Amino acid sequence: MRSCDVRDPAQIEALTAAAVDRFGRLDIVVANAGVGAYGDFLSLDPDHLEEMIDTNVKGLLYTVRATLPHLLESDSADLVVVASVAGQRGPEGEAVYAASKFAQVGFMRSLDHELYRQGVRCSTIAPGGVHTEFAMGRGRSPGDPDLAVMMRPEEIADAVVHCVSLPRTLRVLEATILPMSDDSMN
Repeated sequence: MRSCDVRDPAQIEALTAAAVDRFGRLDIVVANAGVGAYGDFLSLDPDHLEEMIDTNVKGLLYTVRATLPHLLESDSADLVVVASVAGQRGPEGEAVYAASKFAQVGFMRSLDHELYRQGVRCSTIAPGGVHTEFAMGRGRSPGDPDLAVMMRPEEIADAVVHCVSLPRTLRVLEATILPMSDDSMN
């Protein structure tokens, strides 16, 4: 396992090169790096704003730019981004986070138009709340009662595996995943 800061194109390029060197090719890329902060837009720490845009938007762009040439050489290429339901709904108190996730959803939809004829499947997974350390101290706290009903990371990983395991004649463009406790109208 290697760490990589997706905000740094050089680190993404190096990690991509290392993966291709080790495995000989690249068939699947899962872009799952993301950060968030919750609260009113004008109260948002400007550093958090920068971090969300740099990580969630630029990080995805840098990841795709580094990996796509290798995916285009594969006959079983999958590009999956784990976005967020916030990128579909725009919830109150998540303006910048939602904007960054809307950018991911739009980018992946546009890439699908560009790449599906070349055999690259572009899938977006948009989960609701997942019980992780995400946004702790930035609008989420360990005592948050909502954590108990949130999805587990393993459940989202299963959705990613489902996308990449489908027959090559099928692709998942966008999948919203919510726990049974969430109202789909929110």
